[in-house]
Amino acid sequence: MTFGPELLLLFFMLAMAAGCIDAIAGGGGLILLPFLMATGMPPATAIATNKLGSTAGSLAATVHFVKKKQVDLRLIRFQILTAFVGAALGSGLLLTMHSDVLEQVIPVLLIGFGIYFLMAPRLGEVDQHQRITPFVFGLTAAPLIGFYDGFFGPGTGAFLAIAFVSLMGYNLVKATAHAKVLNFVSNLASLIFFIVFGDLYWSVGIAMLAGQVIGGSIGARLAITKGQKLIRIVMVIVTFSVSIKLLWFS
Repeated sequence: MTFGPELLLLFFMLAMAAGCIDAIAGGGGLILLPFLMATGMPPATAIATNKLGSTAGSLAATVHFVKKKQVDLRLIRFQILTAFVGAALGSGLLLTMHSDVLEQVIPVLLIGFGIYFLMAPRLGEVDQHQRITPFVFGLTAAPLIGFYDGFFGPGTGAFLAIAFVSLMGYNLVKATAHAKVLNFVSNLASLIFFIVFGDLYWSVGIAMLAGQVIGGSIGARLAITKGQKLIRIVMVIVTFSVSIKLLWFS
């Protein structure tokens, strides 16, 4: 399968938008994954190709959050390790499943996330009471969400942010920053696994990598200054639109 310059430019632009959204609210993959599958890529290959761009975008956002001192890396060292392991295991499961199963599961998951983004309550604005220790978080939420990221991926950043808010008591900006670090680690684990054992389209992946680096940097700045209300609305609209398309033509 070959991709012309026009299609690569389209994926670059989509990736830039997705990287911005992902850095703010998570779920940028909800935009990219359906478009990748619409080109005829097998689901597992589409997920693997998407990981190249999402890894770069999450790295760009992570670097910005660290520079702005929004992240305490000392507290999440163990969480980084367990998220990495969980993502590798999830990627392994993905490559053992038949593509027909994924073609049926992915649209349902996408619609589920669309409903979640539509119905989810407003996340915390200030730090709250911490319910579990960072170590317990590293034994539970980090590997479980990392596993999900390795297996499917879209919405991982939102899941992690919610976990940091509800379990660690972080405010939204702090939760988003720490979520992006773990999201980068889980993306990296999956990308390594897919490069070694899977299959991906490098031309599309590199185009999306460039776009998500730019978008991730922009989104990280907006996450600190502007919030996510508008992005969430746009994400819900896009998610339902592409999910219905996938279900209609599957």
